Amino acid sequence: MNAPATLGQDEAFARIRLLRSPNIGPISYAQLLRRFGDAQAAIGALPQLAAGGKKDYRPAPRDRIEREVAAVRAAGARYLFHDMPGYPALLREIDSAPPILTIRGDVQVAAKPCVSIVGARNASAAAVKLARDFAHGLTEEGFVVVSGLARGIDGAAHEGSLPATIGVIASGIDIAYPPQHAALQERIASEGLLVAEQPPGTEPRASHFPSRNRIIAGLSLGTLVVEAAPKSGSLITARLAGEAGREVMAIPGSPLDARSHGCNQLIRDGAVLVQTPEDVVELLKGFDGRPRSGFQETQPPFVAGEEDDLADEPADIRDLLTTAPIGVDELVRQSGESASAVQMALLELEIAGRLARHAGARVSLVTTADLN
Repeated sequence: MNAPATLGQDEAFARIRLLRSPNIGPISYAQLLRRFGDAQAAIGALPQLAAGGKKDYRPAPRDRIEREVAAVRAAGARYLFHDMPGYPALLREIDSAPPILTIRGDVQVAAKPCVSIVGARNASAAAVKLARDFAHGLTEEGFVVVSGLARGIDGAAHEGSLPATIGVIASGIDIAYPPQHAALQERIASEGLLVAEQPPGTEPRASHFPSRNRIIAGLSLGTLVVEAAPKSGSLITARLAGEAGREVMAIPGSPLDARSHGCNQLIRDGAVLVQTPEDVVELLKGFDGRPRSGFQETQPPFVAGEEDDLADEPADIRDLLTTAPIGVDELVRQSGESASAVQMALLELEIAGRLARHAGARVSLVTTADLN
């Protein structure tokens, strides 16, 4: 298990165990580390915190984590923790950045300027060629291409950019998905960089793909959509890129082809229209964090200051929460409590499995169906 010099093996193991424990997400993980100083102490506190949310609690079993560590090693992969050298700086900036990744390949690939290329799985032949040509042209200008290894546009983007490519998968690091991209996935792991957030052995589920998409967007200065339907994962990636303050670009297409409607919609909503790799290079060379696209007005997520630790006593905010998402800052205003006390209450509810977190620093109670 690789870890920075300041992170011992016991603490590295405890961090994995903490993140794999029930109802622990990136935000609660970060809050627990900040409050308790290390993962070993945080794990010891989980049952008491969950009791505040009216639920019994057991952290992830040690033997399950031991099996996971062995599986990571067997896959030729390694762990990358959020505070390790080599963790991508741009990814660290996003809300809900993954605390732990498993990777295969050269992590230094992610230190170069990255651009995401995404699009339809059932892409047209012309769009597939376009994605491959754009990817190749961008690598010649010094960019690394990030995509999700799906069929269609994703696969073409990887093929056109090898070895300067990063594949982000929705499964465990040892699972090839889709199966027809097994050879391509292995090439990316050998020549570029392969990234997974899910534990090894995890088959991809529908809920994993939006999480994967936030990593694709977070790694990159900008996201280019080549061809996409109006309701697609590619548009989710574009919106996540916009929310992160990154450039959002789209290639226009014929209004007669439904596969172009998503890109045309993005452009109508403020994404930058691009037609050549040079257009992308012009937008991203020297990118200073102020995108030209008006696609999404970014709102920085509400986070208690580093010096403002979690309160000893949680705020009483349960009557303010429903299954409709609401901003954490609004809860602070309406409750009249300190930000740290509100965050403490949310943490207890989340660990107890009663709170869901949403994009834009919003939270809600989970539904009855989610609890069952």
